[in-house]
Amino acid sequence: MPERIHNCPELMDAIERMGFLPLLDSGVPGFSADEMVAPECRYVRRDDGGWSWPLWDWKGPVVTEGHFAYGKFFGGKAGFVTMEWWPDLCNYRRAKYPEPDEDSIEGTILEVLRVNGSMITRELRTACGFDGPKMRSRFDSYVTRLQMACRVVTEDFVYPTDKHGNRYGWGWALLNTPERLFGHDACLCNHTPEESRKRIMAHLGKLLPKATEKQIAKLIG
Repeated sequence: MPERIHNCPELMDAIERMGFLPLLDSGVPGFSADEMVAPECRYVRRDDGGWSWPLWDWKGPVVTEGHFAYGKFFGGKAGFVTMEWWPDLCNYRRAKYPEPDEDSIEGTILEVLRVNGSMITRELRTACGFDGPKMRSRFDSYVTRLQMACRVVTEDFVYPTDKHGNRYGWGWALLNTPERLFGHDACLCNHTPEESRKRIMAHLGKLLPKATEKQIAKLIG
């Protein structure tokens, strides 16, 4: 495991070396970007009611400049995967979660993204007809399943700005399909789904020697 991370380039280097890295608590002690960054880079609530969280700010540049896949890949929790390991994860997960029927809600979400390209979450939700009351959490659960299936990824993050041009808030995920973002070939793999799973299990077993097989299996999904 790398030393404490102090900036965005160091985070990119850590992801590149490790292959997989959840953003927040993964269920395996120490295996998350949040636990690996220096204390001053973690979430801090300021006296004026605002907050500072360098790690949160790094997500966008890591995704756009580091050429990593980002999404809810780890038990429904967000994290990063390198392009070296993406084909294996994609191969295994798509076999476990087959292509949804085109008439299903998940199929509709995929079709809208395939036709329109990248869309922020709220735009996608409206385009799919989930603009009624209490629809947000239901829609988010469908998108999470599609991310776990490696059929939807986060391309970037979009932030609203105030009248002075300063951005604020937590930002909106800009979603896309991996084929549109990385290219079709990036999602192809020469292994069987079971071979891909074993490869990932073995890799994470070496990376996390103190983790149990059950913990690693839960990460892989």
